[in-house]
Amino acid sequence: VTLRFDTDRQLPHTDPVDRQMTIGLGCFLELMKWAAAANGYTVELDVFPAGEEAVGLDTRPSANARFRKTELSADPLWSFVPHRRSNKEPYDTSLAVLPDRLERILASAHNPAWIGGSVAPEDIAYWRDLSSRALMIEIETPHTFKESVDLFRIGKREVNANPDGIDFSGPMFEFLHLTGLMTRDTSLDTSSVAYSGGIDAVIANTESAMGHLWIVTPGNARRDQIFAGAEWLRLNLACTREGLGFQPLSQALQEYPEMAAPYAETHARLAPEGGTVQMLARIGFGPEVSVSPRWPLEAKLRQV
Repeated sequence: VTLRFDTDRQLPHTDPVDRQMTIGLGCFLELMKWAAAANGYTVELDVFPAGEEAVGLDTRPSANARFRKTELSADPLWSFVPHRRSNKEPYDTSLAVLPDRLERILASAHNPAWIGGSVAPEDIAYWRDLSSRALMIEIETPHTFKESVDLFRIGKREVNANPDGIDFSGPMFEFLHLTGLMTRDTSLDTSSVAYSGGIDAVIANTESAMGHLWIVTPGNARRDQIFAGAEWLRLNLACTREGLGFQPLSQALQEYPEMAAPYAETHARLAPEGGTVQMLARIGFGPEVSVSPRWPLEAKLRQV
């Protein structure tokens, strides 16, 4: 199997060098390896066999994968895959995440030196503040916010037609969309209820974090980003095993000029001796959420 990046999915404003996209490919490859192991196969990966560029991904292979029969068993975290979510709802601030839970999550890593986290009150307060500030920069920067709004899928019809964006489905969003109160245009209008309500919703999330996790890699080559994605999947599934909500907070890690100050602040705190902070997430006890829409596998397969 050859994995190729779909260049139509690039986000040039919020992910200008495709670092986050590459992490996503790493998550996919790790999950593919686990699925193969559960079905009696091992996977040998050759990452970026035709070379790579630091400035962005292209259509050259991101990875070649060869499947071979094996007697290896599935990873212990495999059983939690169907329950994995990105929980973008406020978490219960009356329920603390205890240190023993955090220790078990961090122990799931293959590269422990890359992984960190904290549930200390002073760290929670710090990251709540920084992630809220970074979110506001992304929202108040017109070209980065529009990039996200262009990916809004409002109502069941839009979600079904393109199950790959930011999904707003359910009776409330159907009503708001039908009455014209929530459209892509109103979401961009800084005087609208949709705009102010959207800010209130995302800040309610960052301000209800009850702990944070992060990944810092020594280098920042494409291979580092791929391997960071594999670790990120493990952290997500370890949180799922522990009954915790998990949501990436990537804004302060993005490499565009308006985000330079939070980016520098994050790296000064988490990578003072060098390295790249690849991912940051909030954790806590959140409500149950439904599975996100997905393209069927057949939509992404090409036979040659």
